[in-house]
Amino acid sequence: MPRDGVDFASNDYLGLAGSPRMIAAVRAALDRGVPVGAAASRLLRGNEPEQETFEAEAAAFFGAEAALGFGGGYVANFAALSTLPQRGDLILMDDLSHASTHEGARAGRAQVASFQHNDVQHAVDRIAAWRKDGGRGAVWLSVESLYSMDGDVAPLDDLAAVADEEGFLLVDEAHATGVFGPEGRGLAHHLEGRENVVTLHTLGKALGGSGALVCGARALIDFLVNRARPFIFATAPSPLMAAAGREALTILRDEPERREALQSRIALFGSELARRLPQLRPSGSQIVPLIVGGDAETMQLAEAVQARGFDLRGIRPPTVPQGTARLRVSLTLNASEDDIRRLVETLEDLWPAS
Repeated sequence: MPRDGVDFASNDYLGLAGSPRMIAAVRAALDRGVPVGAAASRLLRGNEPEQETFEAEAAAFFGAEAALGFGGGYVANFAALSTLPQRGDLILMDDLSHASTHEGARAGRAQVASFQHNDVQHAVDRIAAWRKDGGRGAVWLSVESLYSMDGDVAPLDDLAAVADEEGFLLVDEAHATGVFGPEGRGLAHHLEGRENVVTLHTLGKALGGSGALVCGARALIDFLVNRARPFIFATAPSPLMAAAGREALTILRDEPERREALQSRIALFGSELARRLPQLRPSGSQIVPLIVGGDAETMQLAEAVQARGFDLRGIRPPTVPQGTARLRVSLTLNASEDDIRRLVETLEDLWPAS
């Protein structure tokens, strides 16, 4: 479906994708000789200095020992989950983990299981049962810090405590990077730098570019360099995206007002929703799921909202569980406060009678 209407569908949370500073950074990179394409894998001729500089700056920004760039969040998640856990280990993922997590886990050598969404005790129980059945390896807890379809937050401190006893914690920060934490460092920023914590930060959402980074202990990142097939056998990401990523991190430091403005929009949407559609609950983040239920009803409602000038998409199974089809509201700086008020008025007018 083409772009049309006010943006309530993209992940360009801070409005950086088309910002003058990002455009100027890419132009400046071209002017100083940074190529458009890497033209080879990183282990052959594709290891551009711009990418290495960006990885070093990003690792320092997020607080990790090292960082490794990939072409996108999906492939970065896939690489980490299919490579780092070893035979005899257990990957234990949240039920609502992203598809890339599921695919990466299945492609690896470790056993795979899941636990109920954000239920740490259930995770502990699953680990205990695995140990009782003879499991002796490390446990790799895999979660999102901010869930992409529900907009809620993982209990990271409790999960980190379990990981300290059992193995490792992998945190997908895709939707938190740039939005939450000091200077947009993410919800897991206080865990970065631990030897048993691996994080993923995407460049294609709040940072306005394309690609992703896996951050963690240098030994783990070096292992990915030498063992991760999606890294070894893929053409390296465009060096221009490394230049864009460097500028995005600078903008996060220079322009805190972007995050402040987004938080104001999140609060406004919540208050307008409480006033006009109190049966629907805000998530507290920039991602707000408005559960309709039925697939057909959801898509019909999405079309009606789109006809009023808003780019708001319906989400249905298998992306979300059966019976939870929804409108996924994504709040960004591309929509004004007046746009938010008009959207909630429209939703009040069109929402199906119970």
